[in-house]
Amino acid sequence: MSKPAAFFDLDRTLIDVNSALLWAHHERAQGNVSSWQLAQATFWTAMYHLSLIDMERAFNEAVAYYKGEPFETLQERTRDWFHDEIRARLRTGAAEAMDAHRNEGHPLVILTNSSCFEAEVAAESWGFDHWLANHFPVDAQGCLLGTFATPMCYGAGKVHHARNWAEEHGVDLERSYFYTDSYSDLPMLEEVGQPRIVSPDPRLRRVARQRGWPILNW
Repeated sequence: MSKPAAFFDLDRTLIDVNSALLWAHHERAQGNVSSWQLAQATFWTAMYHLSLIDMERAFNEAVAYYKGEPFETLQERTRDWFHDEIRARLRTGAAEAMDAHRNEGHPLVILTNSSCFEAEVAAESWGFDHWLANHFPVDAQGCLLGTFATPMCYGAGKVHHARNWAEEHGVDLERSYFYTDSYSDLPMLEEVGQPRIVSPDPRLRRVARQRGWPILNW
């Protein structure tokens, strides 16, 4: 018999900030990106929160900068940054929800538009069973090609990845939960039987009220 799972968005859901912006500031402080690139990241973050961004275009520009970077180097850099700046930011409400689902025997899954590097270390750090995020192809030497695997784990792409994962792991999405703050996640919220809205952006708050979805303030 298929079982339910609990899917969690990462930025502004499990944590109270957009980690992409913190990463951009970190990269600027380390001299890995320019002031202009930081300004772009800040603009994209604001547009993302308002669900007014062409995410694929923004992602393409961001990922292209890392072309030629060794996969393992970026993986380790992300891991160090996560432990320094992100790990302790897990929201109390998120931790309580995770514990409740563990007690019910529900698999815990991070479902995020963030990188595979961040999702992997987040899942390890907070005790998630699985993670679904964006992946980045590499060349024969293990260096990034400056592209991302499609469909990207964003909007309807999250549904694509969640469906594939659910089929492989015997999970019934109609009985499953999804926690998120973002209107861009509406396709996935409509896919599960138990949507949970966390400190939402204005557009998602309106939809949640119209549909009677639970609104949580973590």
